[in-house]
Amino acid sequence: MLEKTVVEDTGVVKGNIVGVLCYLGGILSAILILALEKDNKFVRFHAMQSAITFVVLIVVATMLSAIASFIWILFALIPLVWMLGLIVFIFLMYKAYQGEKYKLPVIGDIA
Repeated sequence: MLEKTVVEDTGVVKGNIVGVLCYLGGILSAILILALEKDNKFVRFHAMQSAITFVVLIVVATMLSAIASFIWILFALIPLVWMLGLIVFIFLMYKAYQGEKYKLPVIGDIA
């Protein structure tokens, strides 16, 4: 799950800063960085993991919304899903800033 890597520069900005930016802007920044950064595997990993994690959060929240139309109590879980997602993204930004290639279970393997 934890792989310490040497963070390479991506021209003007260090790779760990670009890794943080992958998570900061959600799926938009992840896709933009994937399109622009071709060589740095560290940055590409974090961009891919960010995009996949964001899509999973959207799918889970959408499914809860659909089910909550029948079971009202589930509406309370939707903000909790987004708060959990925010906590995960902050943790992943911290790990990217440290230069660590931290893999989330399942999602990290796909990325």
